[in-house]
Amino acid sequence: MAGQATAKRQAEFTEFVNASVGYLTRTAFLLCGDAELANDLVQEALTRTYAAWWRVRPDDARGYARRVLVNLSVDRWRRRGPESVELTEFAASGSAEAGVDDRDEIVRLLRTLSPHQRRVIVLRYFDDLTEPEVARTLGVSVGTVKSACSRGLAMLREQLTPIKEGER
Repeated sequence: MAGQATAKRQAEFTEFVNASVGYLTRTAFLLCGDAELANDLVQEALTRTYAAWWRVRPDDARGYARRVLVNLSVDRWRRRGPESVELTEFAASGSAEAGVDDRDEIVRLLRTLSPHQRRVIVLRYFDDLTEPEVARTLGVSVGTVKSACSRGLAMLREQLTPIKEGER
């Protein structure tokens, strides 16, 4: 009977991985801006999620894995500090050059934000989480999420608004 429970647990985890790996990889890439590092973060997050799989609620498995991923990203940043990363093409559906250019531009803009602002913006707008969900994921207050989001969006708007000659 214990073997059946273990097999069921492994099958559930495999199904979870198949359904979530693309989402987690995209989130990791937006957080760090490097495809290889994103894959490493996802692999480590899934390994840690599997280790805790017996206590993860099925309806919160994606949230749990996302929290592990964000924490790993924070830990990496704290250990190494911000790095200059060459932008690499992120594997996504479609191969149109415009799509690659858009992804590169998004990553370039996100990298101008502080790591905290980048995490808030990615989770709030790319992962479509509510402010309370972002706060829970990052372990901060909703007010902190709101202020980081507001400042981050203001910085992005400033970057997107071309400065006209002679207006300074």
